[in-house]
Amino acid sequence: MGTRNFFELLRRRWEEGYFACVGLDSDYRKIPESARRDSIENTITGFNRAIVEATKDIVCAYKPNIAFYAKYGRKGLDALRCTIENIHAFAPDVPVILDAKRGDIGNTNEGYVEEAFNDLKADAITVHPYLGAEALQPFLSQPEKGIFILCRTSNKGASEFQNLLVDGEPLYCRVARNVASDWNKNGNCGLVVGATYPDELGKVRRIVGDMPILIPGIGAQGGDVKKTVSAGKDSRGQGMIINSSRGIIFASDSLDFAEAARSATLKLHEAIEEVLTAQ
Repeated sequence: MGTRNFFELLRRRWEEGYFACVGLDSDYRKIPESARRDSIENTITGFNRAIVEATKDIVCAYKPNIAFYAKYGRKGLDALRCTIENIHAFAPDVPVILDAKRGDIGNTNEGYVEEAFNDLKADAITVHPYLGAEALQPFLSQPEKGIFILCRTSNKGASEFQNLLVDGEPLYCRVARNVASDWNKNGNCGLVVGATYPDELGKVRRIVGDMPILIPGIGAQGGDVKKTVSAGKDSRGQGMIINSSRGIIFASDSLDFAEAARSATLKLHEAIEEVLTAQ
């Protein structure tokens, strides 16, 4: 397999009209009994593979959250590694975003870069901006990888810091402005903005132009597809990675879990398409 370029893969999916992202938050305890196998590792790996094979033609990306794997130690991380290998094998045109929210001093981040891109072989990663661009250079210097910086997150308590005013504008806007103007020298940055805050999403879009935005919060968290697409699309009607996790992968707790995941993904895809077509 040749070198994978996250943004080339993503843009091809966008050109084909796909903006839905499946969040593989595959907590072993929630996996249906019908999908259980002889071990935690094999159960999670098999569950994820079934969902990937059922949805690979209608998504723009997959986004496993490392916490749902690391909680099971080596077995869980082996399942994550196998899951990414399977996506590369069975859905080679679909990029993988590792939702890890890393960010530390520079030499520590070098270890996180090794973990995400050389060991796990993800195509992109989420990071937080609190330590500044200098500390994130080990990530930002990876031109073929996607680096998604947390900006305005979807959780209820996000405003505690993210809405604080800095020189007259909310902190999340300052983060977006710095990333767009100073951090994106390799053209490999994106922002994370929750679907639960469409007004803020619109402000970020106006600041960053056509940069990619990863948008969690659709589905179980209550984000509205119409408001999200209207606020989040770029000048070409693209630029969005609209993620749903629990609402897709746990759409059924029976034998038909993969088929139900496909139906939920297709419903999200069609809802996005309907908004884009109408505007």
